[in-house]
Amino acid sequence: MRIKNKVIFCLVGGLLLATSIAFAQNEDKEGSKDHPLISRFPGSIIKYYDVKQFDEYILPLGKVERERDEDYKWVSNLTKSKQLEGKITRITYEAPKDRSTLEIYRNYELALKKAGVEILFTSSGEEIGDSYDWVKYFYGSLNPLRKGSDGLIADEDRYQRYLSAKLSSPEADVYVSLYVSGGWLYPAVQLDVIEVKPMETGLVTVNADALAENIARTGHVAVYGICFDTDKADVKPESEPILQEIAKLLQQNPELKLYIVGHTDNVGDLTYNIELSRARADAVVTKLVSEYSINAKRLEAHGVGFLAPVASNKTEEGRAKNRRVELVGQ
Repeated sequence: MRIKNKVIFCLVGGLLLATSIAFAQNEDKEGSKDHPLISRFPGSIIKYYDVKQFDEYILPLGKVERERDEDYKWVSNLTKSKQLEGKITRITYEAPKDRSTLEIYRNYELALKKAGVEILFTSSGEEIGDSYDWVKYFYGSLNPLRKGSDGLIADEDRYQRYLSAKLSSPEADVYVSLYVSGGWLYPAVQLDVIEVKPMETGLVTVNADALAENIARTGHVAVYGICFDTDKADVKPESEPILQEIAKLLQQNPELKLYIVGHTDNVGDLTYNIELSRARADAVVTKLVSEYSINAKRLEAHGVGFLAPVASNKTEEGRAKNRRVELVGQ
Protein backbone atom coordinates (compact mmCIF):
# COMPACT_ATOMS: atom_id res chain seq x y z
CA MET A 1 0.00 0.00 0.00
CA ARG A 2 1.33 3.46 -0.93
CA ILE A 3 1.22 6.11 1.78
CA LYS A 4 1.45 9.80 0.97
CA ASN A 5 4.85 11.14 2.08
CA LYS A 6 6.01 7.56 2.54
CA VAL A 7 6.77 6.80 6.16
CA ILE A 8 9.20 4.12 7.31
CA PHE A 9 9.25 3.54 11.04
CA CYS A 10 12.82 2.90 12.25
CA LEU A 11 13.49 1.90 15.82
CA VAL A 12 15.52 4.43 17.73
CA GLY A 13 18.69 3.05 19.28
CA GLY A 14 19.58 0.68 16.49
CA LEU A 15 17.93 1.93 13.28
CA LEU A 16 17.29 -1.67 12.30
CA LEU A 17 20.89 -2.53 11.43
CA ALA A 18 21.30 -4.96 8.56
CA THR A 19 23.42 -7.23 10.72
CA SER A 20 20.69 -7.55 13.35
CA ILE A 21 18.11 -8.30 10.64
CA ALA A 22 20.23 -11.07 9.17
CA PHE A 23 20.74 -12.59 12.59
CA ALA A 24 17.05 -12.50 13.43
CA GLN A 25 15.78 -13.74 10.10
CA ASN A 26 17.62 -17.04 10.54
CA GLU A 27 15.27 -17.98 13.34
CA ASP A 28 12.02 -16.35 12.19
CA LYS A 29 8.90 -18.42 11.75
CA GLU A 30 8.85 -19.79 8.22
CA GLY A 31 7.12 -17.48 5.75
CA SER A 32 7.08 -14.51 8.12
CA LYS A 33 8.45 -11.00 7.66
CA ASP A 34 8.32 -7.56 9.24
CA HIS A 35 5.48 -5.27 8.26
CA PRO A 36 6.78 -2.81 5.61
CA LEU A 37 5.72 0.20 7.70
CA ILE A 38 7.29 -0.70 11.04
CA SER A 39 10.45 -2.58 11.86
CA ARG A 40 11.30 -4.91 14.71
CA PHE A 41 13.37 -4.16 17.79
CA PRO A 42 16.92 -5.22 16.87
CA GLY A 43 17.71 -8.81 17.81
CA SER A 44 14.04 -9.88 17.94
CA ILE A 45 12.74 -12.96 16.13
CA ILE A 46 9.24 -13.69 14.83
CA LYS A 47 7.43 -16.42 16.77
CA TYR A 48 3.99 -15.99 15.16
CA TYR A 49 2.88 -14.41 11.89
CA ASP A 50 -0.53 -14.09 10.24
CA VAL A 51 -2.03 -11.86 7.54
CA LYS A 52 -5.72 -11.51 6.72
CA GLN A 53 -6.50 -9.51 3.57
CA PHE A 54 -9.81 -8.41 5.07
CA ASP A 55 -11.11 -9.07 8.56
CA GLU A 56 -12.50 -7.32 11.61
CA TYR A 57 -10.47 -6.00 14.52
CA ILE A 58 -11.37 -4.50 17.89
CA LEU A 59 -8.78 -1.83 18.71
CA PRO A 60 -8.34 -1.32 22.48
CA LEU A 61 -8.70 2.31 23.54
CA GLY A 62 -9.16 1.63 27.25
CA LYS A 63 -8.30 -0.87 29.94
CA VAL A 64 -9.80 -4.32 30.32
CA GLU A 65 -12.12 -5.07 33.22
CA ARG A 66 -13.62 -8.28 34.55
CA GLU A 67 -17.28 -8.66 35.41
CA ARG A 68 -19.77 -11.41 36.08
CA ASP A 69 -22.08 -12.48 33.25
CA GLU A 70 -25.67 -13.70 33.61
CA ASP A 71 -24.37 -17.15 34.54
CA TYR A 72 -22.12 -15.57 37.18
CA LYS A 73 -19.00 -16.45 35.23
CA TRP A 74 -16.12 -14.02 34.90
CA VAL A 75 -15.88 -12.31 31.50
CA SER A 76 -13.46 -9.64 30.32
CA ASN A 77 -14.42 -6.55 28.35
CA LEU A 78 -12.66 -3.44 27.13
CA THR A 79 -13.88 -0.21 28.70
CA LYS A 80 -13.39 1.54 25.34
CA SER A 81 -12.61 0.28 21.86
CA LYS A 82 -12.97 0.97 18.14
CA GLN A 83 -14.29 -1.51 15.58
CA LEU A 84 -12.07 -1.71 12.49
CA GLU A 85 -12.18 -3.62 9.21
CA GLY A 86 -9.39 -4.07 6.69
CA LYS A 87 -6.10 -5.86 6.12
CA ILE A 88 -4.72 -7.19 9.41
CA THR A 89 -1.11 -8.20 9.98
CA ARG A 90 -0.35 -9.88 13.32
CA ILE A 91 3.26 -10.47 14.38
CA THR A 92 4.55 -11.82 17.70
CA TYR A 93 8.22 -11.13 18.40
CA GLU A 94 10.55 -12.69 20.92
CA ALA A 95 12.78 -9.83 22.04
CA PRO A 96 16.33 -10.16 23.43
CA LYS A 97 16.41 -11.42 27.01
CA ASP A 98 18.70 -8.62 28.18
CA ARG A 99 16.28 -5.86 27.13
CA SER A 100 13.54 -4.55 29.42
CA THR A 101 9.93 -4.10 28.38
CA LEU A 102 10.33 -0.38 29.09
CA GLU A 103 13.26 -0.01 26.67
CA ILE A 104 11.49 -1.95 23.94
CA TYR A 105 8.23 -0.07 24.40
CA ARG A 106 9.93 3.37 24.47
CA ASN A 107 11.74 2.62 21.19
CA TYR A 108 8.49 1.80 19.43
CA GLU A 109 6.72 4.77 21.00
CA LEU A 110 9.45 7.25 19.98
CA ALA A 111 9.61 5.85 16.46
CA LEU A 112 5.87 6.22 16.02
CA LYS A 113 5.84 9.76 17.36
CA LYS A 114 8.74 10.79 15.12
CA ALA A 115 6.81 9.44 12.13
CA GLY A 116 3.91 11.75 12.97
CA VAL A 117 1.60 8.98 14.09
CA GLU A 118 -1.26 9.95 16.40
CA ILE A 119 -1.12 8.08 19.71
CA LEU A 120 -4.68 7.15 20.66
CA PHE A 121 -4.22 5.32 23.96
CA THR A 122 -1.35 4.24 26.21
CA SER A 123 -1.26 2.39 29.49
CA SER A 124 1.04 0.20 31.52
CA GLY A 125 1.23 -2.08 34.52
CA GLU A 126 -1.87 -2.86 36.52
CA GLU A 127 -3.69 0.15 35.02
CA ILE A 128 -4.28 -1.84 31.81
CA GLY A 129 -5.98 -4.65 33.65
CA ASP A 130 -5.04 -8.24 34.28
CA SER A 131 -2.26 -9.43 31.93
CA TYR A 132 -3.93 -12.84 31.63
CA ASP A 133 -7.04 -11.14 30.23
CA TRP A 134 -5.09 -9.13 27.65
CA VAL A 135 -3.14 -12.12 26.38
CA LYS A 136 -5.85 -14.76 26.57
CA TYR A 137 -8.88 -12.81 25.42
CA PHE A 138 -7.34 -10.43 22.88
CA TYR A 139 -4.36 -12.37 21.53
CA GLY A 140 -5.39 -15.99 21.99
CA SER A 141 -2.42 -18.04 23.22
CA LEU A 142 -0.89 -17.93 26.69
CA ASN A 143 2.10 -20.23 26.77
CA PRO A 144 4.41 -20.60 23.76
CA LEU A 145 5.92 -23.74 25.28
CA ARG A 146 2.59 -25.52 24.92
CA LYS A 147 2.50 -27.72 21.82
CA GLY A 148 1.12 -25.92 18.77
CA SER A 149 1.21 -22.50 20.41
CA ASP A 150 3.35 -19.56 19.31
CA GLY A 151 1.85 -16.69 21.27
CA LEU A 152 2.58 -14.46 24.22
CA ILE A 153 3.13 -15.27 27.87
CA ALA A 154 0.89 -13.76 30.54
CA ASP A 155 3.40 -12.59 33.14
CA GLU A 156 3.26 -10.18 36.07
CA ASP A 157 0.95 -7.25 35.43
CA ARG A 158 3.64 -4.71 36.28
CA TYR A 159 5.70 -5.63 33.20
CA GLN A 160 3.03 -5.03 30.55
CA ARG A 161 2.81 -1.92 28.37
CA TYR A 162 0.36 -1.02 25.59
CA LEU A 163 -0.35 1.64 23.00
CA SER A 164 -2.70 2.10 20.06
CA ALA A 165 -1.97 4.62 17.31
CA LYS A 166 -3.27 5.92 13.98
CA LEU A 167 -1.57 7.06 10.79
CA SER A 168 -3.95 9.05 8.59
CA SER A 169 -3.57 9.07 4.82
CA PRO A 170 -5.78 10.08 1.87
CA GLU A 171 -5.51 6.50 0.61
CA ALA A 172 -6.17 4.57 3.82
CA ASP A 173 -5.90 4.92 7.58
CA VAL A 174 -3.44 2.61 9.30
CA TYR A 175 -3.86 1.63 12.95
CA VAL A 176 -1.18 0.12 15.18
CA SER A 177 -1.81 -1.98 18.28
CA LEU A 178 1.34 -2.66 20.32
CA TYR A 179 1.54 -4.80 23.45
CA VAL A 180 4.84 -5.51 25.22
CA SER A 181 5.02 -8.02 28.05
CA GLY A 182 7.84 -9.31 30.23
CA GLY A 183 7.62 -13.04 29.78
CA TRP A 184 9.43 -15.21 32.28
CA LEU A 185 11.51 -16.61 29.39
CA TYR A 186 11.94 -13.42 27.33
CA PRO A 187 10.25 -10.07 26.62
CA ALA A 188 7.52 -10.46 23.99
CA VAL A 189 6.11 -7.92 21.53
CA GLN A 190 2.65 -8.26 19.98
CA LEU A 191 2.37 -5.98 16.95
CA ASP A 192 -0.92 -5.74 15.05
CA VAL A 193 -1.17 -3.44 12.02
CA ILE A 194 -4.65 -2.74 10.64
CA GLU A 195 -4.88 -1.12 7.21
CA VAL A 196 -8.44 0.13 6.89
CA LYS A 197 -9.68 -0.34 3.34
CA PRO A 198 -12.83 -1.41 1.51
CA MET A 199 -13.49 -5.12 1.22
CA GLU A 200 -12.83 -6.71 -2.14
CA THR A 201 -16.28 -7.49 -3.45
CA GLY A 202 -17.58 -9.90 -6.04
CA LEU A 203 -15.78 -12.91 -4.53
CA VAL A 204 -19.02 -14.52 -3.36
CA THR A 205 -22.28 -14.07 -5.24
CA VAL A 206 -25.67 -14.30 -3.56
CA ASN A 207 -27.96 -15.55 -6.30
CA ALA A 208 -31.30 -17.27 -6.68
CA ASP A 209 -29.73 -20.73 -6.73
CA ALA A 210 -27.87 -20.11 -3.46
CA LEU A 211 -31.06 -18.79 -1.83
CA ALA A 212 -33.01 -21.84 -3.00
CA GLU A 213 -30.32 -24.21 -1.72
CA ASN A 214 -30.32 -22.65 1.76
CA ILE A 215 -34.10 -22.68 2.02
CA ALA A 216 -34.23 -26.32 0.93
CA ARG A 217 -31.52 -27.26 3.43
CA THR A 218 -32.47 -25.23 6.51
CA GLY A 219 -35.93 -23.83 5.75
CA HIS A 220 -34.76 -20.23 5.78
CA VAL A 221 -32.00 -17.91 4.60
CA ALA A 222 -30.77 -14.58 6.01
CA VAL A 223 -30.44 -11.72 3.51
CA TYR A 224 -28.20 -8.74 4.23
CA GLY A 225 -28.37 -6.90 0.91
CA ILE A 226 -31.69 -5.19 1.59
CA CYS A 227 -30.88 -1.75 2.99
CA PHE A 228 -32.87 0.76 5.03
CA ASP A 229 -32.00 4.06 6.66
CA THR A 230 -31.94 4.10 10.46
CA ASP A 231 -35.46 3.99 11.94
CA LYS A 232 -37.03 3.93 8.47
CA ALA A 233 -38.78 1.29 6.37
CA ASP A 234 -38.13 2.63 2.87
CA VAL A 235 -36.14 0.17 0.77
CA LYS A 236 -33.00 1.92 -0.54
CA PRO A 237 -32.01 1.78 -4.24
CA GLU A 238 -28.86 -0.24 -3.54
CA SER A 239 -31.14 -3.12 -2.50
CA GLU A 240 -32.16 -3.81 -6.11
CA PRO A 241 -29.58 -6.55 -6.89
CA ILE A 242 -30.72 -8.81 -4.05
CA LEU A 243 -34.41 -8.04 -4.71
CA GLN A 244 -33.86 -9.16 -8.30
CA GLU A 245 -32.42 -12.46 -7.06
CA ILE A 246 -35.34 -13.02 -4.65
CA ALA A 247 -37.76 -12.37 -7.52
CA LYS A 248 -35.80 -14.79 -9.70
CA LEU A 249 -35.98 -17.38 -6.91
CA LEU A 250 -39.76 -17.09 -6.84
CA GLN A 251 -40.07 -17.11 -10.62
CA GLN A 252 -37.96 -20.26 -10.94
CA ASN A 253 -39.87 -22.01 -8.15
CA PRO A 254 -43.57 -21.26 -8.83
CA GLU A 255 -44.78 -23.45 -5.94
CA LEU A 256 -42.60 -21.69 -3.39
CA LYS A 257 -44.28 -19.45 -0.83
CA LEU A 258 -42.31 -17.33 1.60
CA TYR A 259 -42.60 -15.57 4.91
CA ILE A 260 -40.64 -12.32 4.66
CA VAL A 261 -39.41 -11.76 8.22
CA GLY A 262 -37.81 -8.52 9.41
CA HIS A 263 -35.20 -8.51 12.21
CA THR A 264 -33.58 -5.62 14.09
CA ASP A 265 -30.89 -5.06 16.70
CA ASN A 266 -31.89 -4.22 20.28
CA VAL A 267 -31.54 -0.43 20.08
CA GLY A 268 -34.90 0.87 21.31
CA ASP A 269 -37.73 -0.98 23.03
CA LEU A 270 -39.19 -4.26 21.84
CA THR A 271 -42.58 -2.94 20.73
CA TYR A 272 -40.99 -0.27 18.55
CA ASN A 273 -38.58 -2.74 16.96
CA ILE A 274 -41.29 -5.28 16.22
CA GLU A 275 -43.30 -2.58 14.45
CA LEU A 276 -40.23 -1.38 12.54
CA SER A 277 -39.22 -4.87 11.45
CA ARG A 278 -42.78 -5.60 10.30
CA ALA A 279 -42.88 -2.35 8.32
CA ARG A 280 -39.61 -3.25 6.62
CA ALA A 281 -40.86 -6.74 5.75
CA ASP A 282 -44.04 -5.15 4.31
CA ALA A 283 -41.89 -2.82 2.20
CA VAL A 284 -39.99 -5.79 0.75
CA VAL A 285 -43.25 -7.55 -0.11
CA THR A 286 -44.57 -4.39 -1.76
CA LYS A 287 -41.43 -4.12 -3.88
CA LEU A 288 -41.60 -7.74 -5.01
CA VAL A 289 -45.29 -7.47 -5.89
CA SER A 290 -45.31 -4.03 -7.54
CA GLU A 291 -41.98 -4.08 -9.37
CA TYR A 292 -41.39 -7.78 -10.05
CA SER A 293 -44.97 -8.99 -10.56
CA ILE A 294 -44.80 -11.61 -7.79
CA ASN A 295 -48.23 -12.85 -6.70
CA ALA A 296 -48.97 -11.30 -3.31
CA LYS A 297 -50.57 -14.57 -2.15
CA ARG A 298 -47.13 -16.17 -2.17
CA LEU A 299 -45.69 -13.71 0.35
CA GLU A 300 -46.52 -12.93 3.97
CA ALA A 301 -44.72 -10.24 5.99
CA HIS A 302 -43.83 -10.52 9.67
CA GLY A 303 -41.57 -8.68 12.08
CA VAL A 304 -39.93 -10.10 15.20
CA GLY A 305 -37.74 -7.18 16.23
CA PHE A 306 -34.74 -8.45 18.17
CA LEU A 307 -36.34 -11.68 19.43
CA ALA A 308 -34.23 -13.95 17.22
CA PRO A 309 -30.63 -12.64 17.24
CA VAL A 310 -27.84 -14.49 15.44
CA ALA A 311 -25.10 -12.63 17.36
CA SER A 312 -24.61 -10.61 20.53
CA ASN A 313 -26.15 -7.13 20.52
CA LYS A 314 -23.34 -5.89 22.79
CA THR A 315 -21.06 -5.07 19.83
CA GLU A 316 -21.63 -3.12 16.61
CA GLU A 317 -20.56 -6.17 14.64
CA GLY A 318 -23.21 -8.27 16.34
CA ARG A 319 -25.91 -5.64 15.90
CA ALA A 320 -25.09 -5.44 12.18
CA LYS A 321 -25.58 -9.20 11.84
CA ASN A 322 -28.91 -9.00 13.64
CA ARG A 323 -30.28 -6.32 11.30
CA ARG A 324 -31.49 -8.51 8.47
CA VAL A 325 -34.40 -9.85 6.44
CA GLU A 326 -35.01 -13.60 6.40
CA LEU A 327 -36.80 -15.65 3.77
CA VAL A 328 -38.64 -18.51 5.46
CA GLY A 329 -40.31 -21.26 3.47
CA GLN A 330 -44.02 -21.69 4.21
